[in-house]
Amino acid sequence: MSGRNAMLEDALVEARDHYAAARPASAAAHRDSLAVMPGGNTRSVLFHGPFPFTAEKGEGCVLTDIDGHQTVSMIGEFTAGLFGHSHPAIRAAVMRALDSGVNLTAHNRFEGRFAKLVCDRFPSLDRVRFTNSGTEANLLALATATIATGRRTILGFQGGYHGGLMTFGAATNPINVPHQVVLAPYNDIDAAVAMARVNAGDLAAIILEPMLGGGGCIPATDAFLRALRDVATETGAVLIFDEVMTSRLAPGGLQEATGITPDLTTLGKYVGGGMSFGAFGGRADLMAIFDPRRPDAVPHAGTFNNNTLTMSAGIAALSEIYTPDVAITHNANGDALRDALNALARRHQVPMLVTGRGSMMAFHFGQAAPRNAAEAGAMNQPLKELLFLDLLDRGFYIARRGMIALSLAVGAEERAGFLAAMDDFLEIRADLIRAAV
Repeated sequence: MSGRNAMLEDALVEARDHYAAARPASAAAHRDSLAVMPGGNTRSVLFHGPFPFTAEKGEGCVLTDIDGHQTVSMIGEFTAGLFGHSHPAIRAAVMRALDSGVNLTAHNRFEGRFAKLVCDRFPSLDRVRFTNSGTEANLLALATATIATGRRTILGFQGGYHGGLMTFGAATNPINVPHQVVLAPYNDIDAAVAMARVNAGDLAAIILEPMLGGGGCIPATDAFLRALRDVATETGAVLIFDEVMTSRLAPGGLQEATGITPDLTTLGKYVGGGMSFGAFGGRADLMAIFDPRRPDAVPHAGTFNNNTLTMSAGIAALSEIYTPDVAITHNANGDALRDALNALARRHQVPMLVTGRGSMMAFHFGQAAPRNAAEAGAMNQPLKELLFLDLLDRGFYIARRGMIALSLAVGAEERAGFLAAMDDFLEIRADLIRAAV
């Protein structure tokens, strides 16, 4: 092991030991869970070494764990928790739904109103159908494309995350559904267009996040999105924007912000008020295959697709809380925070960069901002773990992989406190970071 790697490993061992010593109750809870869940875990992204902490409660943007530590959540349930842990309007909406009954086995008074709010908000949505997760929404959007076109091949992008059953990481995910998928590098216009044309005769869909989420908060260039729109039209493929995460970044999602309209859009996360929710929709002719009045209708089942709790919470989310003006302000605050973090890195002369857009961003340790997931993955990953542990010690919770998703509950005071914590981290770790990168 080289000297610089040994320095980083020593710092990580110390940080892990400090984390573990401060959380005996979480350690015990994890040991108990090991007996009934593989790895004591039922959601992979929440696992980290030496063991994950166990939350006791959340209020606003503050999490309290079972050892009594309070941290400001800067990850906002990986974009689903836009409204914080305890927004009164979401709580009131859920209570309204509870008052009218949970499982009604019928259409209810919430779903049509919610569907109109969703369609009015996002430019590509002529019609919409609801699901229980973003994963379901993406699988159904892909099914729509293959049925409508009679083709089988899907063009995706390296680093894309389209739910637990459709992930395009560095290695093939054995749990992915068995679509016929070809992958191109993100933000590489020539490679993507060439691959679409090579597969044109069987190309059913082109699917992408207009900014990689889990892949490192790397925005697509407008030129890249425009090239995909053009080649989808040229080949007759269905262009799908997975805006499960990115729809929060502008009042009408990144499709509105970029002016590039897909054929289908998938949604999830905050749109349902932070409840279990997903949606897929788009061109009326594509969505018409699910019209049950048709003799050849494609069935779309799901007991909780129109559950009253989510429908009511979603109405509150879009009509009462995350209005267009609020969306603009919230994402401007995120842009300002990202700019301030990058300014801190420059001031401390450390090779750290923060990429993203609006209220979503991610840390990278390297000399230049990554343009795609491969470049992000080649950067120093152990430094992200050190950042994660050091920030927890300072009272701030980001994703282990270096991601931030600001909730509305993270105000000016919390953002200033986070900048102070990062200033301290960079002051103490600057020499180590320079040596490691």
